[in-house]
Amino acid sequence: IVDSLTVTKTVCAPQCSGRCFGRNPSECCHVECAGGCTGPKDTDCFACRNFNNSGSCVPQCPQTVIYNRLTYRMEPNPNAKYQYGSICVTQCPKNVVVDGSSCVSNCPSNKMEVEKNGVKTCEPCKGLCPKVCHGTSWTDSNSETVDARNIESFINCTKIQGSLNFLVTGIEGDAYNKVPPLDPEKLKIFNTVEEITGVYFLNIQSWPASMSDLSVFSNLQTIQGRKLYKSYALMVVKINSLTSLGLRSLQNINDGAVYIKGNKNLCYHDTVNWTRLLGSRPQKLKEKHVCHPLCSSDGCWGPGPDQCVTALQKMAVHHNATRLQLLQKPFRFYSPFFFCLQGANKCLVCASLKDGPHCVSMCPEGVMGQEGTIFKYPDKEGNCKPCHNNCIHLCTIYCCPCNHFSLASKILWYTWEFMVDSMTAKCPSPVAAKQAQIITPPPLCLTLGMRCLC
Repeated sequence: IVDSLTVTKTVCAPQCSGRCFGRNPSECCHVECAGGCTGPKDTDCFACRNFNNSGSCVPQCPQTVIYNRLTYRMEPNPNAKYQYGSICVTQCPKNVVVDGSSCVSNCPSNKMEVEKNGVKTCEPCKGLCPKVCHGTSWTDSNSETVDARNIESFINCTKIQGSLNFLVTGIEGDAYNKVPPLDPEKLKIFNTVEEITGVYFLNIQSWPASMSDLSVFSNLQTIQGRKLYKSYALMVVKINSLTSLGLRSLQNINDGAVYIKGNKNLCYHDTVNWTRLLGSRPQKLKEKHVCHPLCSSDGCWGPGPDQCVTALQKMAVHHNATRLQLLQKPFRFYSPFFFCLQGANKCLVCASLKDGPHCVSMCPEGVMGQEGTIFKYPDKEGNCKPCHNNCIHLCTIYCCPCNHFSLASKILWYTWEFMVDSMTAKCPSPVAAKQAQIITPPPLCLTLGMRCLC
């Protein structure tokens, strides 16, 4: 009993920040100990304050990346371990996921689970993380239609498994079941949906009178149609408020037909090249309701250039905006399938500068390379070029600190070609200056140390 009391804080020397194993100043427990100790080392703890690394109490487990003082880079740590509860482990158990240097049960909301070489890791999502949600069901009276009770269950969904039924009891409310009318603004929740599978793709028998299209599904790209209702994957029936479909991203209906009937004010749907989407269908044009001239022969989902099924060739498509832009200057976005191509190496013309195949906002300055630090400057065409070997730091189109001599003048007397030639170990002569096409020849340069002063 006496021995156990010696580890309590009340009998420790004032020099101890926590518990101790004796009353002398040299008998303090290690700062990472919790609950007492048998000695001064981090391996003498009864329990660890933070993490246990193979018997040693440490503030954190060995990180997966460490800073290399020789290369000035963060590099993989060969001795890395992962935090699993309060223990440091060399590998996370198979029933959990690796997130950085930790073993977690689920990935955070901004990451998705990816399996690499048999190891499940959390990787950052590109944009919105994929989220699979269950749709409506005929067999469940509480979810047979999208309504005010379940609409928020579709927040951030990118894929719907099941049906999406829009019935009058959901849109206008159901007094018998005490379901209020659905707020039309909440239908914008479906803006994130990219794919839908199920018994129906979409069964719309009721729609808010204030909404003239189905643009809440403007990001929908694919209808799988794995199971069909009477061979149909999409049904839009007797919605008098609809004037266009607005399904501008829809590119594939893998199986099933489309049933659109009784929508007396609906236009443009007969301009769509349904053969391209799902199969053979005759094309018709409604008088005074034709596609925008910038749309291709594949038709359109509604009025305006942003509703083209596919755009004409060499058209600039800003797919995330509300309109399609035809630029007089070199176009910034293009794809024959109406989608923006990602990556700075896919541009036809760069908006700012070009470094090799990549479009960049500025040329590399002080970037570590395999053979040392890299400095580049933009030339007249906006291409990033490496600085001259005699440069010691960054350079520009007009001037550059040099290893040997350089010209100093407040007036830009030299052309860029002359500046490249002037980065030598000696100052240029007036004759050489004239030969280099100097706009206004400078006076003779005077050597001052390692500088040429004009």
